[in-house]
Amino acid sequence: MTNMMTAVGFQEHLPIEADDSLMAVELPVPVAQGHDILVAVQAISVNPVDVGVRGGHGTLKQPKVIGWDAVGVVQTVGEQVTLFQPGDRVYYAGDFKRPGSNSQYQLVDERLVGLAPAKLNNAQAAAMPLTTLTAWEALFEKMQLTMNPTDNQGQTILIINGAGGVGSIAIQLAKLAGLTVIATASRPETSAWVKQQGADIVLNHREDLVSAWRAQKQGKYVDMILGLSNLDAHWDEIADLIKPDGRIVSITENRQPIDLQRLTKKRASFAWEWMFSKAYYQTDNMSSQHQILTQAAQLFDQGVLKSTLTKTLSPMTVANLKLAHQLVESHHMIGKVVITK
Repeated sequence: MTNMMTAVGFQEHLPIEADDSLMAVELPVPVAQGHDILVAVQAISVNPVDVGVRGGHGTLKQPKVIGWDAVGVVQTVGEQVTLFQPGDRVYYAGDFKRPGSNSQYQLVDERLVGLAPAKLNNAQAAAMPLTTLTAWEALFEKMQLTMNPTDNQGQTILIINGAGGVGSIAIQLAKLAGLTVIATASRPETSAWVKQQGADIVLNHREDLVSAWRAQKQGKYVDMILGLSNLDAHWDEIADLIKPDGRIVSITENRQPIDLQRLTKKRASFAWEWMFSKAYYQTDNMSSQHQILTQAAQLFDQGVLKSTLTKTLSPMTVANLKLAHQLVESHHMIGKVVITK
């Protein structure tokens, strides 16, 4: 292994079409210490968080390398590592505070990593860590669901924006847990996609969701709501549709105050899901992400869960990363885009 590596990063917040919105940089290969493993990255995916971090204004003192989905092979391990050894093929989303996966090599804490699903190729596997962790934590931690379908029989969940990366795997996981899944989509192709993922009912989120759901004549309320898009626009609908004692989880932040008093009489609960929280705050349960990715890998290998990969680019170049960012920025992306080595 050489002492230097190539990565793709940015130093100035620019529109993706600008020449230097992303650029190749040469960096020293980092050294694995403590709980870190050094991974030779084989495939990466681009998510809305990449677009969000790259956007904005201003110039940085040093280039910033982003990317929060990867599959690769362990090269070296720190002295405290117990879960992996060199040669292991792994997948992970990583840590928001640290250099990302748009790089030849990356350090990542072993507690955030799982062995990659053996039956998925690099592209199929790289599509899944961030979205699977997000959906899993939202459903089984914040909503307190179990994986036992008997426990959840007869319960309904509304997933707003079912065709995106998180929505696609959230539909699969919710069906696996035995829920009736109502997913939203606004185009014929996205409606077909969410049905393919297992949605029982599809509503159009460009129309009034309260009227659309009640027209189904399957009840006035839903038990749970997972908000994956534009919380401000959907908050009043969410407050109307949630059942008394229901649970609401959102992954998208509000841009204006939301009226939590709308939930008071229903005793409904509201929670945020941010997949990076555990690593960001170095929580005691950080290793739960290793456990989630391990369990998910088994479900992928059993064919119970399916990769949501829909587009693959190759090789890992500035041009292909720019194209992937453009696809995600378009807000028309179905499933996930991956770039392979």
